[in-house]
Amino acid sequence: MLTNIFVSSRRKCVGVKVGSVIIGGDAPVVVQSMTNTDTADEISTTQQVAQLARAGSELVRITVNNAESAAAVAGIRARLDAMGCDVPLVGDFHFNGHKLLSTYPECAQALAKYRINPGNVGHGKKRDEQFSTLIEIACKYDKPVRIGVNWGSLDPEMLARIMDENARLPQPLDAGQVMRKALITSALESAAKAEELGLPRDHIVLSCKVSGVRDLIAVYSELARQCDYALHLGLTEAGMGSKGIVASTAALSTLLFSGIGDTIRISLTPEPGGDRTREVIVAQEILQTMGLRAFVPLVAACPGCGRTTSTYFQELAESIQAYVREEMVDWRDQYDGVENMTLAVMGCVVNGPGESKHANIGISLPGSGENPVAPVFVDGQKTVTLKGDNIAGEFRSIVDEYVRARYQKKSVNV
Repeated sequence: MLTNIFVSSRRKCVGVKVGSVIIGGDAPVVVQSMTNTDTADEISTTQQVAQLARAGSELVRITVNNAESAAAVAGIRARLDAMGCDVPLVGDFHFNGHKLLSTYPECAQALAKYRINPGNVGHGKKRDEQFSTLIEIACKYDKPVRIGVNWGSLDPEMLARIMDENARLPQPLDAGQVMRKALITSALESAAKAEELGLPRDHIVLSCKVSGVRDLIAVYSELARQCDYALHLGLTEAGMGSKGIVASTAALSTLLFSGIGDTIRISLTPEPGGDRTREVIVAQEILQTMGLRAFVPLVAACPGCGRTTSTYFQELAESIQAYVREEMVDWRDQYDGVENMTLAVMGCVVNGPGESKHANIGISLPGSGENPVAPVFVDGQKTVTLKGDNIAGEFRSIVDEYVRARYQKKSVNV
């Protein structure tokens, strides 16, 4: 007997408004990314924010670590607005955020959200004073705050307290359990303190980031059980390339499947000269392949075998995938529902026609020894057979025509 497998119902939490974006509540899971430019360089930072937003990042975090970067934030916001890019900016503060936000009120105003790490705010009495200053500024400018705890920068005094308490237990927790408890305690105690200082509950997002997949799942599962704050998911220091993608996908998909998570960021280390937008694409693909959201038409393609000695189907699949992602920037503004379109680029007759019929548009390319023709199927029906040297261009034209004919044009408000 087959059992239906489906994503668990979404965890109920308080919604948080960040600029024009809602995190949590009934809103879909939001994609976030972060720049790696020097924020003091207004032009390069503006360009990268715009690139990330164009790729589909709905929130973009920027580093604000010194006077020069704080002074540049308002200019970056103004440049983005002039470009018609309204993506909310999140300021990432460590160690000196209380000073920077106090000294540069235009920075405090231009940012849509502040991210603070309670382990890096200060120590002892200074920690309380500096944390209070950050929260008071957030209240003054009506800005939400993400209280982002990281296992690499836990408050040492709080950690020592929890370790002492654990040592007195009849059956002490192991080191991993103590670390996870400390992360959750830091987040919840900091959130409670922020509320005491006047920050509304619907202005608070929590995160507890670690770099281990199983630890991340355990921490967020328990954090979700103990509170109804909106939660930001991310595997910190995930790594480079396939390792970072696989680890992030394993951790976040498990949590999302359990209904946990309101905004996600994939913390990939780019290859030298690599494209920063890769982390946005991976985040979108996680959400889309799980059926939680749709961002861009999906392209199904066979892996290839001895029947497909030609690389043509691989090249076509790659070019079509890149093409629809690029075109989606304009399609999204013009048509409703294009992101739900499915495409198939298959390499031989074994599964080619069948898979192509299941897609909105599919092409079955000839395998080794087959006739050099490529039948195209539209909504399950064979419509044309392509051959010759311009199959790729003709297939793109079929996709374009399908979009124009199948999807309703959005009305333009004048």
